[in-house]
Parts: sequence; C-alpha cells; structure tokens
Amino acid sequence: MARIVDYEVQNIVGNKVKKYRIECKMSQRELSERLETYAIYICRGSISRIESHERTVTDFELRAMARVLKVSIDDLFDE
Repeated sequence: MARIVDYEVQNIVGNKVKKYRIECKMSQRELSERLETYAIYICRGSISRIESHERTVTDFELRAMARVLKVSIDDLFDE
C-alpha cells in the first residue's frame, strides 16, 4: 500500500542521505544494494526520490541507512 502524506516535502533526511552517500563514494544503486543486507528493499529510483524529498522514509529504513552510511540516525537530520 502506498504511503500518502499530504506534504510537499516528504522527509527531512534527504539532503544528509545524499551528502553521506557521496562522502562514502557510493552510488544510489550501491546504497540500494547495501540496504538489502538489512532486509530493506529500496530501489535506486526510490533512493533518488528520498534524496529529493519526494518519498517518505520509515524508521526501519532510516536505521538501516544510518548503518550503511556509518553515521548515527541523528546525523541524518538537517540542522
């Protein structure tokens, strides 16, 4: 079932996900593949949508992204 959120911006972590992904020299596809090791299945296109704030992020996804990017969950939130 699709998540419906009535906001223009769907998440506040997109900028930091992109920043840390690039710092790790990781492509969107590589991030997607590494998330699968935590049983999180987000395709490359959805990673792009997260980074452009067009897709929501669940708590499970956020935890796995932090682990893959080797940062704390707090680091993913914009300051």
